[in-house]
Amino acid sequence: MSGKRETVVDVQGTVEDGFEPVRDAFAANFARRGERGAAVAVYRHGRKIVDLWGGSRDADGPDGGTDGGAPWEADTAQVIRSATKGVAAIVPLLLHQRGLLDLDAPVGTYWPEFKTAGKDRVLVRHLLSHRAGLPVLDTPLTPEQALDGVSGPAALAAQAPAWTPGAEHGYHAQTYSWLLAELVLRVTGRSIGTWISDEISGPLGLELWVGAPADARARAGRLADVEAPAPPAAAGLRVRPKRDVADAYCDPASLTRRAFGAITPAPDENADAYRAAELPASNGIATARALARCYAALIGPVDGHPRLFAPATLTLARTEESAGPDRTLVVNTRFGLGYMLHGPASPLLAPGSFGHPGRGGCLAFADPESGTAFGYVTNGMQQNVTADPRAQALVRALRGALDA
Repeated sequence: MSGKRETVVDVQGTVEDGFEPVRDAFAANFARRGERGAAVAVYRHGRKIVDLWGGSRDADGPDGGTDGGAPWEADTAQVIRSATKGVAAIVPLLLHQRGLLDLDAPVGTYWPEFKTAGKDRVLVRHLLSHRAGLPVLDTPLTPEQALDGVSGPAALAAQAPAWTPGAEHGYHAQTYSWLLAELVLRVTGRSIGTWISDEISGPLGLELWVGAPADARARAGRLADVEAPAPPAAAGLRVRPKRDVADAYCDPASLTRRAFGAITPAPDENADAYRAAELPASNGIATARALARCYAALIGPVDGHPRLFAPATLTLARTEESAGPDRTLVVNTRFGLGYMLHGPASPLLAPGSFGHPGRGGCLAFADPESGTAFGYVTNGMQQNVTADPRAQALVRALRGALDA
């Protein structure tokens, strides 16, 4: 019998009949999988069926963050890291849907300064499918430069691609921020955070921001690194990376290290200035409820609001554009336009699902065939990039409930 004490957390919120396994898995994340503070929400056919939260608002609070600190409340939001990418991808896809952006046009059509250093044939769709060859910067940005809205686009306008654009794919972990933000600014005259607020979050009533206002920043919890669980609590996932993946993260010269180190030193994600900036690759702030509702609105009507994606746009989002060895992540990945697709590296609900994880834990996606949308946020950052044991435990429980 193990002497390790399981953590018991008072889980708050509601689940509809038949979806109690999701609540059980959520509680088990605190008991066995190192959860500190988190929330999960699920919509089905435009209606909320799961809305749960628990733990501490701050992962670095007293007693390891699970008790003794400020509790996670119904409206607690979190930085969602790369789950922001899936929200940000809505913008160019809707601009295309409205006839304002050609996905097959060179990026330089909208951003003339970008056409230098062999980038004249980089297409808009290459940015969204991680095929532009621009995951790294020869000279990383400081945190201050990364947040100023000017230095990142200027650096990428001057940067030569690491491979022939369109020929291969590799995750643009940080540079996605400045590529997408500048493209949207050139096309619309608005910052991407403003566009999201005006066209998505505002109309749908979402607690979701890229460039959060002061009141949202004040109620967002603090992130902290936490230890990942050992098997069998790892929900069937490999918790230690393969040797070649581990080597890539350790090698300062690798595309992997350089891509994640495009901002050096790493910014303080708990700092007010970081959360106020607009980095559509990494610094969105949202509740789980808002993420699930957002994805629900992509695939169907929600509370009288018409669906955001027309059928043709939904097809674009989840049609495979990139697949196979990822030059950055050193595993096989699959991308549509702006979204990760279901596969071993990033398991979602079903083969037709599309969405995006956040490094360390968060996950949001939609599954059109079942009419399901899912959002999970956490403040305890475990060492993973595309698949988290806690998120996967919730997805497996949800899949079981839907199949029952």
